[in-house]
Amino acid sequence: MEAIPHISAPPQQSFDIEQAGSAWEQHQVSRRISTDDPERRLVISGPAGTTHSVGQDPWWAVGFHLVAAVNTAFILGYPALILAYLGWTTGLIFIVGGAALSFYNNCLLGSLHEINGVRHIRYRDLAETVYGPFMSKLTWFIQYSNISIANVGLIILGGQSLKAISGITGMHLAPWIFIAGTAYLCFATVVPNLSALRHFSAFSLALSFTYTMVAVIISIKDGLQAAPRNYSLPGTTTNQAFNAIGALATIAFAFNTGILPEMQATIKSPTSKNINKALWLQFTVGSVPFILLTIVGYWAYGNMAFPYLLINLSGPKWAITLANVTALLQALVVFHIYATPMYEFLDTSLAQKMFPAVKEQTNNYSFQKIASRFLLRGIFIGVSTFLGALLPFFGDFIALTGSMAAFTLQGGLIHHMIIKVRGTRNLGPFRLAWHWANVVVNIIVTFATVAAAIHYLVHDASMYHAFADI
Repeated sequence: MEAIPHISAPPQQSFDIEQAGSAWEQHQVSRRISTDDPERRLVISGPAGTTHSVGQDPWWAVGFHLVAAVNTAFILGYPALILAYLGWTTGLIFIVGGAALSFYNNCLLGSLHEINGVRHIRYRDLAETVYGPFMSKLTWFIQYSNISIANVGLIILGGQSLKAISGITGMHLAPWIFIAGTAYLCFATVVPNLSALRHFSAFSLALSFTYTMVAVIISIKDGLQAAPRNYSLPGTTTNQAFNAIGALATIAFAFNTGILPEMQATIKSPTSKNINKALWLQFTVGSVPFILLTIVGYWAYGNMAFPYLLINLSGPKWAITLANVTALLQALVVFHIYATPMYEFLDTSLAQKMFPAVKEQTNNYSFQKIASRFLLRGIFIGVSTFLGALLPFFGDFIALTGSMAAFTLQGGLIHHMIIKVRGTRNLGPFRLAWHWANVVVNIIVTFATVAAAIHYLVHDASMYHAFADI
């Protein structure tokens, strides 16, 4: 693996803060001092600063966020959405390869967090420093689309869990999705930022371990008692091709969050060293549960595995109920990890403009700040809940999220930024060719996986009516 030192812009690059010439550079690198960190004053990106905490958390807190984010109950769909579409050999090769490449890419991105002493606390700020305002807006659009789609999927997941817990057969899925959305809003109102979420993230690891172990143990029991399973790839040749492409997007989603700069913003210095520790935690201990579940689930049920594996489980009923309860609670926490960039935008850019009294408040739990969070975050969660109830295609949202963000924000864009920041002469021909190859491959795979994900959304939308009971 290529060495990943702390990156600073080479002298010939136009990234020197003091020498920034164009208007957008002067605007972007206006130094904002955060005194949240008792150890030192932090220079952070963006002309407006931030209302969220910067540089306060230890590396393990961010590690907990990362592990929680990749071990949501989305993992219950991986046997059906990865191995059932790729088969044993191809699937396992791509899982291992995807993990290694994702770790490498995330370490590269983490090394770009500080450039010339400025901490880039948002992905779009980093893109603006490297490219300019257009790429900042494009990055903002891609990242926030990713966040929105992921959170729609988590609300659908919450509704499915509530429906399974209730045992009420006559009630359709849509009302349960609206109930889940209401619970998510209540939680979003009382938890102000990502730093305040760290203890919940630690608790969510126990929740994730619970439903994972329930699914693994019952799957092993079912697999030992079942007749021989069918491990052939389902569908026509065309469908198999779309399935395989969609599986690649799911693998990309499985190992990447798309919000690493925002998570790294909360970490104490040295930022690159500490984020690497957090990433090691994610890609070692944090990856074991869902890889184990993916393998065991596919072994037990073959290509008949459901995108929500708990549906396959034979029982006992109390264990399945426990798994659904813990899946719901874990999704409640992780929803807000993924929504952090959106919340930061709402709290920093909108709340202080719409509600002048909020700007004067330093207490995150003042009435004014709670009210503004309830209103602004409520709009975001309300729209997400409505979309989840309208199109409750759980597996499709996983694939679309992975295709839109993972191969761009967590792949090609990182390698191109490395080329821009380090400079072609500093990289050498071999490493330059390596980074360009990653850029090209990620662009191709992005278009292919987005097409596959949209294909399935359109297909499922044509098969089911609005507010379908799936």
